[in-house]
Amino acid sequence: MTEPSDVQGFLSKPIDEALLERLIPGFTIRIDPTGVAKPFVQLDCHDQSLRKSGRVLVEVGEILWLFQNGRAPLSQRCKGQGRFVQDLPQGPVKAALKGFPKLRALMQIGAGEIQTKPLAVLDELDKTLVRGKVWCLSSTTGQATIVQLQRLRGYERAYQKVNTAMSAMSGGGSGVEAFYAGLFPDMVPYRAKPEIELGKAEPSIQVAADIIQNYLKVARQNEEGIIADIDTEFLHDYRVSLRKVRSVISLFKGVFSDAQTVHLKQVFSDLMTPTGRMRDLDVYLLEKDKYFSFLPSILHDGLQEMFDLFETERARELSRLSRRLRSEEYNACLTNLTALFNGIDRLEPGSNAKRGAHEYACVLIWKRYRKVCKVARGITDDTPDDTLHDLRIDCKKLRYLMEFFGPLFDAKNFKEIIKPLKKLQDNLGLFNDYSVQQESLLAFVAQHSNAQGRVDARIGLAVGGLIAVLDQRQKAERSRVLSSFEKFDGPETRHLFRTLFHRKEE
Repeated sequence: MTEPSDVQGFLSKPIDEALLERLIPGFTIRIDPTGVAKPFVQLDCHDQSLRKSGRVLVEVGEILWLFQNGRAPLSQRCKGQGRFVQDLPQGPVKAALKGFPKLRALMQIGAGEIQTKPLAVLDELDKTLVRGKVWCLSSTTGQATIVQLQRLRGYERAYQKVNTAMSAMSGGGSGVEAFYAGLFPDMVPYRAKPEIELGKAEPSIQVAADIIQNYLKVARQNEEGIIADIDTEFLHDYRVSLRKVRSVISLFKGVFSDAQTVHLKQVFSDLMTPTGRMRDLDVYLLEKDKYFSFLPSILHDGLQEMFDLFETERARELSRLSRRLRSEEYNACLTNLTALFNGIDRLEPGSNAKRGAHEYACVLIWKRYRKVCKVARGITDDTPDDTLHDLRIDCKKLRYLMEFFGPLFDAKNFKEIIKPLKKLQDNLGLFNDYSVQQESLLAFVAQHSNAQGRVDARIGLAVGGLIAVLDQRQKAERSRVLSSFEKFDGPETRHLFRTLFHRKEE
């Protein structure tokens, strides 16, 4: 009689049978050497969410296999590469991947060959005490092993001995990181928010250079995914990384010379501008189902015509942006920028360049926080929309400053004040989105009108209906902004900001 089997470990190397037998005297290990090698593709999304959660997903032929420590392997017959989890057919792997980022596609992050071999542990009388399977994986750069042991009823002690020996043989490195270290030793995990070490006394110009250098690297790591059109998050992360670079240049006042600041602002503005329209179209297309839910079915034909035009325009924008990202001019620009911020020797220091990071952070964050509060406390039902848009930008700048300098401050306190700020940002972001979408839809109608200013009736009716719904949602979001700010402006948050950032001599 057997009991359900679990994955016992990910190993960074093949199983050493002789070593394993020395660890469990009196037992013999038999691993069938005749397993057939098959090609496999390892799947994850760009930010390696599966790896972070301790799981491994491989595609072998027409079958997906999902492995995780302490759980039985799951398999499902389907192709996964290039697909979103929600688009997979129903099955155990799809069910287990619930919670996987919906905007991220499964993509190849590695490849090689895999062999499945039966394993048996026998006693001195050749009686089988433990069964199992060994998945032997190899790539061009390394090897790794996944071990699955199966309890046989009545031989629990033997199972525990083998399990303990497997753990000892792995040297404690039996998790998914050991697996990656063995199979893909040169693979560096992608981080949209890189961890940057800062010193409290570190000159502010060095802090700025370190942050910019890291986010330039993030931007470059997304270029291939944009060109291949794997998913829309590549462009999103690319834009966010460049936006953070621009924020450093504009918010770290006096760190660079005035002339270099003006020049760098223009350089990064020129890098961002060609990506704007494609991102706008991505947002529309991602919200397609929501837009259809806003309107009665009688207006859906016109809405579909609009989205067909969006799809066509997006294809043009992708082609244009891909050519730019492949161009010699673009690559020369990014190469030069990377070299410029590799250290501080080529940077032109300003009056604040040598200020210590902690002191300078307190000044910047406290000043921005006070500005946010001053603007927000003056908002009423009659406040113009532009003021709320300005508040959104000020909140974003405050959030960026806090993220940049976060390593210099107490993590627990930072978390307590970031949470209400993020909620306020979310409401302001929705308010802004509803406003921008209305303006964009009006521009779309104007663009597709004839010389007499007339547009296709079905499109016109659909756009008019959408604008009416978006206007109502924008008004509702305004009241939520006021409610969120009241929570952000509470006594505990005010006390934390003052304690962390206020310097009396300022």
